[in-house]
Amino acid sequence: MYGYWGKLLRVDLTNRTFRSEEIPEKVFDLLLGGSGLGAKILLEGTPAKVDPLSPENKLIFAVGAFQGVNFPGNGKWSVITKGPLTGTFLESAGTGHWAPYFKKCGYDAVVFEGKASSPVYVVIRDDSVEFRDAAFLWGKDTVETGVLIKEDLGDKRINALNIGPSGEILNPIACVTCDGHSFAGRGGAGAVMGSKNLKAVAAWGTKEVPVYDREKASEYAKEVFKLLHEQGEGFRNHGTPTVMVPLEEIGDVPIKYWRGDENKYGAYLLGAPRYTEYLNVKPLPCINCPVGCHRHIHFEYPDGTVLEGNGPEYETIGMMGTNLLMEDLGAVAKANDLANRMGIDTVSCGAWIGFLMECWEYGWITPRDTGGLQVKWGDPKALLELTSRIASMKGVGEWFREGVRGAAKRIGKEAEKITVEVKNLDYPAHDPRAVFGLGVNYAVGTRGACHERGNPQASALGLFFPELGEDAPLDRFSVEDAAKVAVLHQDVSVLHNCMTLCKFMMGGAGLTLTEMNTAYKYLTGKDIPVAEFVKCGERAWQLQRIINVRDGLGRKDDTLPLKMTVPAMVGPRAGKTPTPHDRILDDYYALRGWDGNGVPTKERLEELGLGEYAKYLN
Repeated sequence: MYGYWGKLLRVDLTNRTFRSEEIPEKVFDLLLGGSGLGAKILLEGTPAKVDPLSPENKLIFAVGAFQGVNFPGNGKWSVITKGPLTGTFLESAGTGHWAPYFKKCGYDAVVFEGKASSPVYVVIRDDSVEFRDAAFLWGKDTVETGVLIKEDLGDKRINALNIGPSGEILNPIACVTCDGHSFAGRGGAGAVMGSKNLKAVAAWGTKEVPVYDREKASEYAKEVFKLLHEQGEGFRNHGTPTVMVPLEEIGDVPIKYWRGDENKYGAYLLGAPRYTEYLNVKPLPCINCPVGCHRHIHFEYPDGTVLEGNGPEYETIGMMGTNLLMEDLGAVAKANDLANRMGIDTVSCGAWIGFLMECWEYGWITPRDTGGLQVKWGDPKALLELTSRIASMKGVGEWFREGVRGAAKRIGKEAEKITVEVKNLDYPAHDPRAVFGLGVNYAVGTRGACHERGNPQASALGLFFPELGEDAPLDRFSVEDAAKVAVLHQDVSVLHNCMTLCKFMMGGAGLTLTEMNTAYKYLTGKDIPVAEFVKCGERAWQLQRIINVRDGLGRKDDTLPLKMTVPAMVGPRAGKTPTPHDRILDDYYALRGWDGNGVPTKERLEELGLGEYAKYLN
């Protein structure tokens, strides 16, 4: 077997033991690794409807074949578990410098089970696993934790995946971060980690990953790195904030918690190039990255205080910026830093603040509820204070212990009608009324509303796949094409997460499916057509859906929020809505080979080589 070790590390936190298990080559042929491998382990190893915060839940970190050489974008890793917001499948991904060094320890994945009796952090070095006391780390933020672990181990090279204080208190939007550099942000995997008293996972390996043709794989990696470095100059200069203005121009940014139609000035103030100049930005690359889309900022506030560190990405300036009618980029940067250090998802945090601001506008909440805080649109003080309360689960922050649905139920009135979520995971910063494929993509999302396990919005900016029969992006306002564009982008997106390869190599620098497939051939010796290669993404998606169905989810949960049926009055999406939703959903189910309730059919599973998993649907 090449490209993989064929080994899984299983760590029992309760008894502080570990063991290695074999993974058959067939598994990698079908699922590649990463999120696909994690879905298989989760499906086979956890009962239906297991409490995500119980010791019985699994916490899985997995990588793919691309960590075998220094291939561009291979700093990515996936974390797979049951999520506290949705109660079902969760996969989130981060980057940084951890993934290649974990791979060199001799494993393709690590599974954490049980719960430690006291806070620990785990150190994986080649064949050894060490359980270390984490009492001195408990309460430390994500950046401090990374620094302290390096000091404790006496090795600045070692990177760790860790949680911040929000994960420790089981905040349902807690992240897993790589030393405060990159974040597996959505869905609450950090809360699962905290529920196991696991503060961090450090890894340092020295083994050479078996590669089919190391010379060709290494040379090709260098060739592609050079190409992507040239093609990714614009993205390197401005990072993800570069898309803020273009997306606003097509109506694809959140405005006033999804009630606004246009916000050109806000997009200008928050997006690039002003963002780059105002926050004194430098690119912050992950390991083996030719692009460097993360932003390192150095910003001095009027009172003389200086903020230096990770700057907000597009999703953050969308959800904490235009979504809240916030025009103060410095305030957004400060809220982002607070969220990063506490370790929470800025997307859901921004969504929850927007929800509260709308409730305040309607008079459904008052100063009595907020301790005197004025929760008004565009108010930097409200943004910072509410970010703090949500991160610490104090005051109104505690209302969100069960997500936005829980908060809406507590508030009452008609609050449940104004929420914008799927399966209790809040919408990210892209609007289905601007790209119809997003509506069904969010609706069927296996982890809830997600723009990265399927990103049809990228088609509106010109992304398409010639290798899969496309000669141009599909019409973003076509009801007939909405399901098709969702399926295409889901399969390619999940393929990336199975390979654990950063999607910005494609979206930001032009990496093609053919180039990915060629690298895979050199790494593994498997020479398969591109369409078959992409089918691995579909297989992983089908396994994820099986987990959803086994947890009791189906058509009733594949929803379109009420606000998405209300068209804009002005602007580029005036008069547009991704409806009729039921028709688009029927089209999607047919393309996926699911029945009318959204259950994968045995026939389709057998076509994909997944027939053995049909038993989990009984």
